[in-house]
Amino acid sequence: MTRESELSVDASAEALQEAADLWNTLSGAGFIQAMVDRRVPEISDISEYIGQAVRSVEPGRVEIAWTPGDKLCNPGGTVHGGYIAMILDNAVCLAASSTCEHFMPMLTLNLNVDYLRGVQSGRTYTVTGTCLHPGGTRMVSNALITDTAGRPVAQASASVIPNKAFAR
Repeated sequence: MTRESELSVDASAEALQEAADLWNTLSGAGFIQAMVDRRVPEISDISEYIGQAVRSVEPGRVEIAWTPGDKLCNPGGTVHGGYIAMILDNAVCLAASSTCEHFMPMLTLNLNVDYLRGVQSGRTYTVTGTCLHPGGTRMVSNALITDTAGRPVAQASASVIPNKAFAR
């Protein structure tokens, strides 16, 4: 299997070239918006697997709709805490990435999670990530999951760093 086929079954040579051009020209927030607009091929099935869809992005802030499926539930019938941590991690990393001159994937140094309420599968939650400190090396972001009534379900704070393997 080639790297190109791993990116997406729909990724034509033209789509891959456009993605490369966007990668090299857009800001972090602009590139995330291009992902939302599907101008960039999916590089992983993880968003679909966990039920994540980025709704909006601006520098320093990202909003995600999260509808976890039954496959993410523990034997007790609620969404496993590891998946809750995963969506929070995605939000803090995307919020930090949105502040960069060019999109940079982030590496998480630490993630502190507070679980406040049970998360039910099949329901849609809002996950908001906010970058509090868009530093040159270490960045600090928060994320909050709320239910449809606006009640907090879980929150996280994190320190992240740009993944230098993707430096231009």
